[in-house]
Amino acid sequence: QVQLVESGGGLVQPGGSLRLSCAASRITFSSYAMGWYRQAPGKQRELVATISSGGNTDYADSVKGRFTISRDNAKNTVYLQMNSLKPEDTALYYCNARLSRLNHWGPGTQVTVSS
Repeated sequence: QVQLVESGGGLVQPGGSLRLSCAASRITFSSYAMGWYRQAPGKQRELVATISSGGNTDYADSVKGRFTISRDNAKNTVYLQMNSLKPEDTALYYCNARLSRLNHWGPGTQVTVSS
């Protein structure tokens, strides 16, 4: 069974940085488009960033210039480097793996930005 496990979340002050990781297992990782989504309390889940199997990236306008998504196919891992964090970035962050109709989610990692 496909498994996605996020890590790296935590409490950080405004202006700080965090790096999220998502380790995937039991998938042909290099074939999948990978993404990070987030869901704040009382809000719908939203796209944060995606990276295609070929390395093309896309970002939500709210995080452009602050967040960077990357992948290491040798380690079956996708990363989200988050800089200049704001209180409005507080959310549960989910890793997603997508290939055609196949769509897998991790359990999420909490990011809290607060002073």
